[in-house]
Amino acid sequence: MTKKSIPRRTFLKGVGASLSLPLLEAMIPAATAMTKTAANPVKRLGYVYMPMGCDITRWTPGSEKNLDTLSPILDSLSPVKDKISILTNMELKPAYPGSHATSNSAFLSAARAKVTESTDYYLGTTADQVAAQHIGQQTQLPSLELAMDLLQTVGQCDNGYACVYQNNLSWSSPTTPLPAEAHPRLVFENLFGEGGTPAQRQAALRKRASLLDSVTEDMRRLKRELGANDREKLTEYLDSIREVERRIQKAESDTKDNPLPDLDRPTGVPAAYADHARLMFDLQLLAYQGDITRISTFQLARETSNRSYPEVGVATPHHPLSHHGGNAEKIAQMAKINAFHVSLFAEYLEKLAATPEGSGSLLDNVLILYGSGMGNPNNHDHTNLPTIVAGGAAGGMQGNRHITYDKPTPLANLHLTLLDKVGVPIESFGDSDGMISELFQPLSM
Repeated sequence: MTKKSIPRRTFLKGVGASLSLPLLEAMIPAATAMTKTAANPVKRLGYVYMPMGCDITRWTPGSEKNLDTLSPILDSLSPVKDKISILTNMELKPAYPGSHATSNSAFLSAARAKVTESTDYYLGTTADQVAAQHIGQQTQLPSLELAMDLLQTVGQCDNGYACVYQNNLSWSSPTTPLPAEAHPRLVFENLFGEGGTPAQRQAALRKRASLLDSVTEDMRRLKRELGANDREKLTEYLDSIREVERRIQKAESDTKDNPLPDLDRPTGVPAAYADHARLMFDLQLLAYQGDITRISTFQLARETSNRSYPEVGVATPHHPLSHHGGNAEKIAQMAKINAFHVSLFAEYLEKLAATPEGSGSLLDNVLILYGSGMGNPNNHDHTNLPTIVAGGAAGGMQGNRHITYDKPTPLANLHLTLLDKVGVPIESFGDSDGMISELFQPLSM
């Protein structure tokens, strides 16, 4: 009854390192009703962007009300179907007249981008940054912006629109895009390092094999104060961090041995797309687990990306495939890319589900919107968007549902709903029809 709890925002400190910790039993005050619960579980909000739409016939589940019959593209989600909902008939009117740039820019803003090829661009504050303004100040990083492509083209990219619209998912104001980071090393140092200039961080790296080496003494001290369960949880968390760092180091080493350039891929990252994506997903998981941030965005590829995917037998670049002209072979190849992207997302969800937090899992305490701002890429339309909502938001969401709306429903309504579920109530957003906090109500169980 006299047990003292350690602060939730406890850090392991070392030279060049500052590691936040996962939720431990020792952080929950003794003799409270929450001792064996998630202790007012933290709610997180994530967004994963899939470029260039999809073949909706291979996307839409075969069952009307649930996910008992998943489609070919979504089949990899079967292990976590109880934690996801598929939404059919969502639309994004502000993305018209229809372009790759506006598909990306409107996805999180539900706003119409100003037509310009210069620096007088204007969009809107995105949903993730609305959340960051309300709950982002409670963590080390208000939000985390990630991507897979480092290539940041400038000038005009698409039908009179500046490249900034398709380079950036996240905008903190109508005139302030937030660049995303594609290099795992830089993300890792941002999450767990103490900062400093790039030269200072590189000098610190040369002095130690691992960032975790500098917190060894602090870690030993803390473990002496923890119970057996907490010691095990802390060890697993630190092992996960070390494994991610090892994979980053291997990628950097492999790059030195094989320095051939790849214009779509930053140097020092894994050569295989899947390995790179898994690292970026794992970094998001660690950021959530350590409560370093509660809000993240991740762009799986830029619109108009010419990346090919030999890992799944697709040698033709993605963008040309998306303009398939009804060619069955091209549509099938595009669907392979869609299924590949979804499979990596499914792996991420399984890892979140396998990460304990309080009385449940990390997946129980997060909401993630996965989707695209484009429907049929061949027509550049923005109706019937591929849309997935995953997670539990600390009990506020249900899964295993296929929700079909009778008429096209603004994606902005979904943004309002998700913001409300994580404790960010606002009355309107983008082109929303108003606050619809019960968007999922028709199929609630």
